[in-house]
Amino acid sequence: MKDISISSYRSSRNVAYPKRRPSPYGISKSHKTPILGPPPACRLSTYSAKSTFLQQRQREAQITALRRQGVLLEEEYREDIRLYMHEMERYTMSSSQSMDQQPEIRWHMRPCLVDFLVEIHFAFRLRPETLYLTLNIVDRYVSRRIVYIKHYQLVGCAALWIAAKFEDAKERVPTVQELAQICRETYDESAFIQMEGHVLATIQWTLGHPTAEAWLRLMCCDPFIEEEKVQHVARFLMEITLFYREFVKYTPSSIALGALTLARFLCGKPRRMFEETNECREIVELLDNRLAKRVNDLSETLVKKYSYAFYSKAATFVLQFYLQGGRFSWHHLVPFPVTPTRSSVSGTSTPISDTSDEFPLTPTSPVLFSSDPFSSPLSSDDDKENLPSAFEPVLNKQRMEVPPDHYLPHEYLTLSRPALHNLNGSPRVTTVS
Repeated sequence: MKDISISSYRSSRNVAYPKRRPSPYGISKSHKTPILGPPPACRLSTYSAKSTFLQQRQREAQITALRRQGVLLEEEYREDIRLYMHEMERYTMSSSQSMDQQPEIRWHMRPCLVDFLVEIHFAFRLRPETLYLTLNIVDRYVSRRIVYIKHYQLVGCAALWIAAKFEDAKERVPTVQELAQICRETYDESAFIQMEGHVLATIQWTLGHPTAEAWLRLMCCDPFIEEEKVQHVARFLMEITLFYREFVKYTPSSIALGALTLARFLCGKPRRMFEETNECREIVELLDNRLAKRVNDLSETLVKKYSYAFYSKAATFVLQFYLQGGRFSWHHLVPFPVTPTRSSVSGTSTPISDTSDEFPLTPTSPVLFSSDPFSSPLSSDDDKENLPSAFEPVLNKQRMEVPPDHYLPHEYLTLSRPALHNLNGSPRVTTVS
């Protein structure tokens, strides 16, 4: 017979503890309900708990934004992705020497085309990568095909159409009718379709070009996340490089690093000296010279684009800096401690060392003070510690540099050094050939 007391006990126990469903993966774990709650954690103060919560929320928002943009790379594949991007950017580079051989197109026409593409790109609210990919497609096509002036704008519109299809969403891609209206019916709608196929065939359908915008996003979040203003200033500087020939030969990674280096300097941020390369320094010098000498020649469309608050008014910030006479300086920070130089007061005596037993004092000979701190009339051959050396302080080299022209008198610039010496009755005799 069935025991009634045991069955009633089991039924009452099943009601209190319902049976769990079996795991679909074939593995079931027994979870016992703890009698007591979790152990009490260390109680934080109100201020520290609030700050910790805000930091965690901000970090989560940044990570979510980076994942949405496709910038956040997993550590396991980060180096492989970077190596592949370097390989692809070298493979998809254009040749400025081949572009020099065009029979009709000249480099002074390039700013007009880029200004036109920047305006279309901004009007359709396309992604930043689309503009850089457009110019890369144009340069690669012009490097391999002869392009006449009447087809130059058509090539640019076809490249923008291809890049928008590759980078942007479908609803943002301009249609053929819109492109024809933008060109004021200069070309038929069939001309855009025909040029699109010709451009793709010429570049062998290779569209995976790592743009400078893609490199900038990686650089702005890899060691640490850059400020929004620094990123906007760097984007403004990168788009300036699209207008001129001297930047075509550089890779997108070098352009992004150079623009970011100059942007960090303009915003008062410290330099990343461990990342700087020779190409990066060349790009910074080219950008700095062009902005210092020809800041008024920049594209009005580009300046207007980056003068909005959405871009932190980056164009206004950069133009004010250079119009006030500012220049980039590599020596605004000292990366390593400077080697101490000999003092002129101590004569030829060796600096006093540590007075401990392990570092005894270096014996010196008596010295008379003279005008030359590194020479002594009483130094003997036995005193090898105080012999005159070939060491020359850096201060003397700086004094020997020629001063800039704007610090020299007008007569000096007009008559030059020999004529000025003769005019002042200098005893130096100069021979003019």
